[in-house]
Amino acid sequence: MFPPGMPGLALLLLRASVALALLLESYGHREHLAGWLQVSAILVFLSLCAGYFTPIVAALTLAFHCMLWFGLGVGDAGTALAFAFDATALALLGPGAYSIDSYRFGRRLVILPPQ
Repeated sequence: MFPPGMPGLALLLLRASVALALLLESYGHREHLAGWLQVSAILVFLSLCAGYFTPIVAALTLAFHCMLWFGLGVGDAGTALAFAFDATALALLGPGAYSIDSYRFGRRLVILPPQ
């Protein structure tokens, strides 16, 4: 669930790309968004970069993008589809080893007492 090495690095890059896409999309529509939506986009960006509750936050990111696309219109359908696939893949794969989630919920060494 929390792969280290190159797969973990790939998941870190996937988290960063989804977070950056959210930040750029919300910045591009900043004049049409309420202040609390801009602040929530920044908080979601930081959460994704750190890998905190990644599957839930990736799903929220996709919902936020869908709200922007349906409310303000999609600029490019190909980019929107690529982002939707990236966010869905991140929600299904999880954060990887280089995240806060891996430290909170990752593998543990269990030492059983002698009997």
